[in-house]
Amino acid sequence: MSAPSPGPLLYLDVDGPLNPYAAKPTRRPDGYTTLRVPPVGVATRPLRVWLNPAHGPALLGLGYELCWATTWMAEANTWIGPVLGLPPLPYVDFGDVLFAHRPDLVHWKTQTLVDHAAGRPFAWVDDEQSAADTAYVAAHHPAPALLHHVDPRIGLREPDFAALAAFADGG
Repeated sequence: MSAPSPGPLLYLDVDGPLNPYAAKPTRRPDGYTTLRVPPVGVATRPLRVWLNPAHGPALLGLGYELCWATTWMAEANTWIGPVLGLPPLPYVDFGDVLFAHRPDLVHWKTQTLVDHAAGRPFAWVDDEQSAADTAYVAAHHPAPALLHHVDPRIGLREPDFAALAAFADGG
């Protein structure tokens, strides 16, 4: 008897989906807590990050294998995961493609995520995908994939979780 296959991957961007950075700067969204992060990675000044601790249990309950897909990379496990109650997660190392411009308008994360998924079904929550990314994934990824855009003014909401749950359930 073979082991059950793992669920689909869920690639998590931080800024936009989990940290609604584009919300009104003077009004923290309901249910969110404020985190002040010293400069990390490409940041040059301390960051104000809003996180909703309820997102961690909700994400863990979706049936995905969670993976960071963010410029925070490994730092997401230091700063973001603990606030959300997430265990340390693997992350995609974007290396030399970090912020690289592509003339075909495909987001700089897209090809790396397709390569990382290695043919496994995946969902990707981000605030920067476009039709070019959807077309790239359709042309280069043999398994089902969901590119789920999240409004960076409001972050993940119940309809987003419902869409992710439906995809994980095969529908």
